[in-house]
Amino acid sequence: MDDEYAKFIRRMNPPRVVIDNESCKNATVIQVDSANKQGILLEVVQVLTDLNLIITKAYICSDGGWFMDVFNVTDHDRNKITDVGILDYIQKSLGPDSCSMRRRSVGVTPGMDHTSIELIGSDRPGLLSEVSAVLTHLKCNVVNAEVWTHNTRAAAVMQVTDEETGAAISDPDRLSVVKTLLCNVLKGSNKTRDAKTAVVSHGATHTDRRLHQMMFDDRDYERMALDDNGSDKERPNVNVANWHDRDYSVVTIRCKDRPKLLFDIVCTLTDMQYVVFHGNVDSEGPDAYQEYCIRHIDGSPVKSDAERQRVIQCLEAAIQRRVSEGLKLELCTTDRVGLLSDVTRIFRENSLTVTRAEVATRAGKAVNTFYVRDASGYPVDPKIIDSIRQTIGQTILRVKGSPQEANQSSQESPTRFLFGGLFKSRSFCNFGLVRSYS
Repeated sequence: MDDEYAKFIRRMNPPRVVIDNESCKNATVIQVDSANKQGILLEVVQVLTDLNLIITKAYICSDGGWFMDVFNVTDHDRNKITDVGILDYIQKSLGPDSCSMRRRSVGVTPGMDHTSIELIGSDRPGLLSEVSAVLTHLKCNVVNAEVWTHNTRAAAVMQVTDEETGAAISDPDRLSVVKTLLCNVLKGSNKTRDAKTAVVSHGATHTDRRLHQMMFDDRDYERMALDDNGSDKERPNVNVANWHDRDYSVVTIRCKDRPKLLFDIVCTLTDMQYVVFHGNVDSEGPDAYQEYCIRHIDGSPVKSDAERQRVIQCLEAAIQRRVSEGLKLELCTTDRVGLLSDVTRIFRENSLTVTRAEVATRAGKAVNTFYVRDASGYPVDPKIIDSIRQTIGQTILRVKGSPQEANQSSQESPTRFLFGGLFKSRSFCNFGLVRSYS
């Protein structure tokens, strides 16, 4: 009955979206008014985040039965949003016709064209290379993947297809083998820590949200570690205090700003069953300030010091999971089966470990981003990076954010991608990694 009443209220009060490019000189202002419901803030933030928009300011109010939010957004070049296609998508995704659009963009991956694999276990140098090698040996092609590492743990959501058919893998026996071998890789030589592998026919949750849920369930927030310099100066400043007059708990966050920060925080609060009633976000500079008035879904503020500490730890972890540690490398080339395995194997052979990875396939092209660092903790040797780029191809693998980037780009000439011939005589089947799991 409650669900039917909510639908009735929504029909009587359809969402209203106003997009204003005039009132603010340096941002597009998006105002969203809608009947209130649990999780609606996350839905709106996720739509904007999935469009790679930067949210510089936000004002949130959802007291009573109505949800009223204002977002100041820009593109990554800090320009207003003028693309008609993007503006139209925002209107359709958040406006009166948003039911089907939201279902597609928030929480549900459409279609059955791939198999989704979820992995979590202890992080170690070369782990992504080993996982990729096993998938290649099992004739699985990785078309999309997201890999995070935090507090000695690694989590990944990988979308794979059958090498021969290009479709999802449906054979239960084959899926069982995939799950068993990957679980063996995750366990490695450490039998005391949990390793989990799940294989499903298609992804049921937005990838980034699923990674947060996996690491939260793994309790990575309890393993807060100091940074590489032995101090916690880079830790976000998170505080939770009760506002007794209004029966709210007030969460304040100060940290270095970065893309998708608002999504990560709102996602965590939502999955922890807290409701944001009021909020203020300001990130027009290198640092971000966020303040939220929250209650638990049962209507109560934070009840104890233990609960307060848990909220702080979980928000710190949510902020730090996506922090990009290491040197950023971008790879763009024609996609093929085994590409990820070959690239990560070269990283491993050159003593580089991947701290985060984004793997995507678009129109037959592999567009991959890797954050790498030296496996021993030393600064990455530029000579090693230059050697790797010579092997892979100067125009195929680029270093981002490096002072030498501009000079290297101007001197580069197109280089043929060498993996096809390079690895024909060095199949992973000849290595103990795969043989030991056979």
